[in-house]
Amino acid sequence: MSRQINKLTATAIKAAKPQEKIYRMPDGGGLYLEVAKTGSKYWRMKYRYGGKEKRLSIGVYPNVSLASAREVRDDAKRQLAEDIDPSTAKRIAHQQGVDASANTFGAVGMEWLEQVHQHDVVPAHYMRNKRRLERDAFPIIGKRPLAKITPPELLDCLRRIEARGHIETAHRVKTLCGQIFRYGIATGRAERDPTPDLRDALRSSNTRHHAAITDPEEVAVLLRAIEGYGGQPATIAALKIAPLVFTRPGELRQAKWADFDLEKETWSFHVSKTGQPLIVPLPTQAVKILRDLHGLTGRSEFVFPGARSDQRPMSNATLKAALDRMGFKGEMTAHGFRAMARTILAEQLNFPEHIIEQQLAHTVKDANGRAYNRTKYLDQRREMLQAWADYLENLVDPSSA
Repeated sequence: MSRQINKLTATAIKAAKPQEKIYRMPDGGGLYLEVAKTGSKYWRMKYRYGGKEKRLSIGVYPNVSLASAREVRDDAKRQLAEDIDPSTAKRIAHQQGVDASANTFGAVGMEWLEQVHQHDVVPAHYMRNKRRLERDAFPIIGKRPLAKITPPELLDCLRRIEARGHIETAHRVKTLCGQIFRYGIATGRAERDPTPDLRDALRSSNTRHHAAITDPEEVAVLLRAIEGYGGQPATIAALKIAPLVFTRPGELRQAKWADFDLEKETWSFHVSKTGQPLIVPLPTQAVKILRDLHGLTGRSEFVFPGARSDQRPMSNATLKAALDRMGFKGEMTAHGFRAMARTILAEQLNFPEHIIEQQLAHTVKDANGRAYNRTKYLDQRREMLQAWADYLENLVDPSSA
């Protein structure tokens, strides 16, 4: 005669109260509900495997219902019939689940960000790329196993960005995804990178060049407008130094006094685009502006502190707003000072392109394909920047020549 199973009822389980000792309520087939002294109720299953009595933990009531507990019991019975230990099978399934969660696009992506990317670029660039992935990629494919993401699936993710009109961002996210896939390949969690399959699948990014004034006569008008600008002292100083050194706007507005050596007339920092160190030789005109400014902002960490707090750098919109107010909206941006310098230094002052590119902190390589270090062409760049500053000064006031 077979033993009775399914003895328990939902009503009896719900009504079960704690006692002085732990007690069990059998359901049959090895399944029972264990009621603890605290009142907690646990589903367990007793069975024999390999000649030994064992226990399978199923879950906590009411999170695991009576019906669900019986399904687990019946599955365990089938496993035993196939000579499979239910406890071992559960442990393996759990580990596979852990491994799968560690191998998702989101998990591998965060690992790449933290283990690789943040050490290769400056913090601001790292945070921009992290936000791009968290906004545009992780919500769509973050929970998918990295190795199972197909080219059409990735394309669908990128086209969602395209649909918002952010074509350049779609291309940037595609590049970041490719780096994550290649990291996954290197760490044994993927076999291929699907991003090359998406070549020509996205709309072309029509790069919008930053508005810039490059005609010397118009440059003179701009510089005179800056000289007469009535804004905050730090803003005026930044507007005057921007054309002299033509670094990236973010590098200038986040400049720290600790990075300047006004005696040696140098400014040392890490390039925002590549994270590589760069030394900028300062022309005498820039040194004078900085010495004058130090009396106003020298107590702050930042050379150009924000208007509301000297604990933060100047806002990224400050210089553009100032240029707009001066009447150069659509004609000149803070980034445009770089194009201005690149064009005039080459066409008017005849400085070699590789010297200009080195000062622009673009990647310049020697004949052997090695990138030049931060001090390369330092003397030549010092001569160039001084000649450039003198040229701009003469544009503003020809009588100063």
